[in-house]
Amino acid sequence: MLDQKTVETIKQLMEWEAARTAPPEGFPHLPDLPAGRYTSQEYYDLEQKYIWKKSWLFAAHLDEVPEPGCFMKWENAGQPLIIVHGMDGVVRAFYNTCRHRGAPVVTAERGRSPRLMCGYHNWTYKTDGELVGVPEAQDFTGLDKSCRSLIAVRCEMYGKLIYVNLDDNAMSLREWLGPIADEWEEFQFDKVRLAARQSFDLQCNWKVAMEANMEVYHVPFIHPDTVAPLVDHKRNVNTIYRNGHARMIAPGPKDTNREHMRLLDSPPEWKMIETVGELGRTTTQSYTVFPNWVSPLSSFFLPPLIFWPTGLNTTRLELITMALDWGDGPVPDLWTVPDGKGGREMSPVILEDTQFGEAIQKSMESDGFKSVPLSYQEARIYSFHQTCDKMIGLDNVPPHLAVQQVIGEEWTDPNDPRVAQMERQAAAA
Repeated sequence: MLDQKTVETIKQLMEWEAARTAPPEGFPHLPDLPAGRYTSQEYYDLEQKYIWKKSWLFAAHLDEVPEPGCFMKWENAGQPLIIVHGMDGVVRAFYNTCRHRGAPVVTAERGRSPRLMCGYHNWTYKTDGELVGVPEAQDFTGLDKSCRSLIAVRCEMYGKLIYVNLDDNAMSLREWLGPIADEWEEFQFDKVRLAARQSFDLQCNWKVAMEANMEVYHVPFIHPDTVAPLVDHKRNVNTIYRNGHARMIAPGPKDTNREHMRLLDSPPEWKMIETVGELGRTTTQSYTVFPNWVSPLSSFFLPPLIFWPTGLNTTRLELITMALDWGDGPVPDLWTVPDGKGGREMSPVILEDTQFGEAIQKSMESDGFKSVPLSYQEARIYSFHQTCDKMIGLDNVPPHLAVQQVIGEEWTDPNDPRVAQMERQAAAA
């Protein structure tokens, strides 16, 4: 949770940001991002090999495998996995690949069973992955079942959130999250339920879609009637963390009371997360968690947007809402609305953010797209790209596709030169 001193500093920085006439003193010039980062198969293949196979990825909420024996298929990272709530109460992840001849161990999207049995030859596994059943085992010479367990994938939890990592040597999830893990304690991820999880396919590179949610520079122009009345983009305060993560805190305009508006907009059955601090109640407190999670967090909703590449120029967008138990009230779903046909469609805010994706992608693939210049307000995007190259390996990125590593540790939490500049200016006033 953000301590009171940090909250007061952020509130002071809001006014300092609104009053500045240039980027902070010493903030580096951001060189252009090469066009090929959005359009080249070469860079996309590097992302697939290094970013998606080495990062901690949100896979599921515990509500999706709530009881021992529950399982679900999960293939968003391009690998066939299963998430299993073991009979011993431990949540694990495995490759959905039988150790006999590679058939999937489960074919149902989700289910519940004390055993996992491959339908091809009925090889049977316990929910901890141990191979316990081989039909006609006498015909296998030297088969050691103890060496044929399902191949496990790193799986760790933050509250009720289930994460996986395809890299056996990756740092722990908590180390990956860094200070965010502590800041998130106020939002009670260990108590919130999964209310909604909807997916939509977009016709653009995953970074094009995600970056629309990583800055507020666009808010007055894309969201004039939806977000703009609630967010003062001039008083926005960005913080850059290690491992590619970032935080944005944007207050509402001076004459708005976000906390009061949220109370009015919430049905009486919806419960407030009482431990959420002042900023979570009164501002847009949003986090980017590398590589593909963006989420504003508030006293009523924890609603991440998750961006999954399905091809060089296609993306699957997951829209998720989590909240405290709403009882018999309407199910919270912040990002989608009924489509009139029994299904759901993206809300107006999400439609505004995604409306130009396909057109942007086509334009980027033209000869007229050379590179991307970014402003100080878009520094979270540049930092994100720096981390992409670090995950790939700076020596592995071809020079014509690389970004320069210009945002250094001096601008990375807990360091923040803006605070000293603000204090000097206040003392001189």
